[in-house]
Amino acid sequence: MTEHVEWSEPEATAAPVNAPVTPADAADAARLVSFGLQPKLQPARDQEYADLLRRYREDPPFARLADAVAAGLGLIVLEVSPRAGMAVTAAEDSVFAVRMGDYARRASADSGDRFLHGLAHLAVAAMAFPRPEDLADDGYIGRVSVNGVDAFVRQACRRLEERAEETGENTDPATDAPGLEAAWRIWARRSSTGATKDARRLAGSTTGIIAKAVAFLTDSGFLQRTGDESGGTFRTTARYQLQVRDLAGSAALTELLELGIVPVTDGTATLLPAEDTDDLELAAGAGLPFHS
Repeated sequence: MTEHVEWSEPEATAAPVNAPVTPADAADAARLVSFGLQPKLQPARDQEYADLLRRYREDPPFARLADAVAAGLGLIVLEVSPRAGMAVTAAEDSVFAVRMGDYARRASADSGDRFLHGLAHLAVAAMAFPRPEDLADDGYIGRVSVNGVDAFVRQACRRLEERAEETGENTDPATDAPGLEAAWRIWARRSSTGATKDARRLAGSTTGIIAKAVAFLTDSGFLQRTGDESGGTFRTTARYQLQVRDLAGSAALTELLELGIVPVTDGTATLLPAEDTDDLELAAGAGLPFHS
């Protein structure tokens, strides 16, 4: 005769309300933050990372401890979820902060290029998420190409130039003037691909600068490369969406979007055709790889 045994899940033991923080808890919290600093690491592919994320969501004291570790390192926690992992961004005074001036100096010896590198990053963000709804939709995936971003910025340059002429503004300000009004003049004067016989992309050309920007974003886990057409095509990640949400209130991004160069109706972003493109230096294959 076989005795029937009923199996049931063991009852969860409630943790004491004022349980002291142990060194093991602190180590686990720091470990979770370290995972967050590895942007290419996906929780679905690392069991320890997934377990710590689950603990963060289910154990409020542990979540507060992990947040405190991040804050102590000068990091801002944007989101903790299975899709994004522990997504963090560095505060201005953090040792992990990457300043645009430092980034531009590593990319080029020309100090004036800091405008171009900053504008390239701004344009990628605007092209990737042209609508507030895109930033709000966790399932939205933005798609950009190097040549498409260059075409976008050059049309922005044209629009800004027209606006400056209409208002009678100085058409040749100092290169250290703030805002897009100075940056577009530098961009418009720069060659799209360079002057080599084989039209090879030079690092100092505008497509070369954009390529540097998207490579940095890819290495940072913000973009994923999807192909080589149009100078390189990329799709956004959840982490990049969170970063652009954080940037969305910036005056420069708002100004760029308000130029109306990336109209969106049914979810497909396109470039508005320019009235006269003879002087825009559009790179070959500048079409955008947005899917319908």
